[in-house]
Amino acid sequence: MNTHRLSSTDADFDARLDALTAWSEERDSEVTERVHAIIQDVRRRGDAALVEYTNRFDRRQATDMAELVIDADALQAALARIPAAHREALEIAAERVRSYHRRQLTESWQYRDEDGTLLGQQVTALDRAGLYVPGGKAAYPSSVLMNAIPAQVAGVGEVVMVSPSPDGELNDTVLAAAAIAGVSRVLSIGGAQAVAALAYGTETVPAVDKIVGPGNIYVAEAKRQVFGKVGIDMIAGPSEIVVVCDGHSDPDWIAMDLFSQAEHDEEAQAILLCPDAAFIDAVQASMARLVTTLERETIIRTSMADRGALILTRDLNEAIEVVNRLAPEHLELSMADAEQWAKKVRHAGAIFLGRHTPEALGDYCAGPNHVLPTSATARFSSPLGVYDFQKRSSLIGCSPAGASRLAAVASPLARSEGLTAHARSAEYRLIES
Repeated sequence: MNTHRLSSTDADFDARLDALTAWSEERDSEVTERVHAIIQDVRRRGDAALVEYTNRFDRRQATDMAELVIDADALQAALARIPAAHREALEIAAERVRSYHRRQLTESWQYRDEDGTLLGQQVTALDRAGLYVPGGKAAYPSSVLMNAIPAQVAGVGEVVMVSPSPDGELNDTVLAAAAIAGVSRVLSIGGAQAVAALAYGTETVPAVDKIVGPGNIYVAEAKRQVFGKVGIDMIAGPSEIVVVCDGHSDPDWIAMDLFSQAEHDEEAQAILLCPDAAFIDAVQASMARLVTTLERETIIRTSMADRGALILTRDLNEAIEVVNRLAPEHLELSMADAEQWAKKVRHAGAIFLGRHTPEALGDYCAGPNHVLPTSATARFSSPLGVYDFQKRSSLIGCSPAGASRLAAVASPLARSEGLTAHARSAEYRLIES
């Protein structure tokens, strides 16, 4: 099977690795302009613009927004219609995700100085969050769980979900997941127009405080443009996985783990790092044999040929050095003593430990969130979690003695900055000795 083969001992290794993993951040000016126009139109015309764009892009024939609202009864009906095995799987996954994220809750705290001054931090949830769920050919009930449940656990007052329904086709499993995850309301709208509605509000769609969830290039650009008016989770790039293997795993397992990301789309990236050349050969042979058994064979072949790689390293320590350089979204450590090796990893969105922990389990039901930083942003960012739906307010409450003590410090600092009103405001609180 055609894919890149690299060795860390090659003279041009660094250059080839950089070229292979580079991801263009250039924005299409036409997309930027179209998205801007849609956002401004939704701001001006509200529901009327939403209905018009939905009819145009999703081939709908709605006459008003009422036809695009999916009520709670419809969600429960979808939950009742899906196969029992699917419902059970959704419920188990939801409880595992909920249990994990409960441990992320941040509590308020405070203390007092000796003079009685109160200092602390008050933690509160967002009032309202917006969840974008892609629609059309693909259905992502797991995305509903991973985005809505952390918001619910955080105590967000209302979770508003938008999801396009091309030709009016609604996916029952997605709606069932919304019911299980406790989504407050669902609207069958999508694209940049849905993001604009969530950011600015319309007659039917309430404005939210933060927008989360994946989408196509128009959705990503819309999130970029409304950031600042609302918060967003991230601007995500293509999915990616790095597998580090010591050469003692089943090569079929490793091949399929690489394919699990390559099948997302042609721009996804799957990389194996291993110090055993014979094992890399075995994995490549497994890939050639197994790819023909998969429905997304064409996508996988393109992804592996364009952006995939099998990399021979000097040893496992060097493999981990490459991991920290790449800061991958998903990292599998398919090796002995994986927990100990994980301590050497500084940059990764999610780390999967051992030979029996494929990344696919994390996508659906392990518990941790599958919304992860891509394109090396794991160097400075983290998985989506409860903390993304909580805010922190500082608490400062001075006693008279505390105010006087702090004013004696604040006054000269304010005057050194030329801010006389600041200084005098503090000085009014001075207590004459």
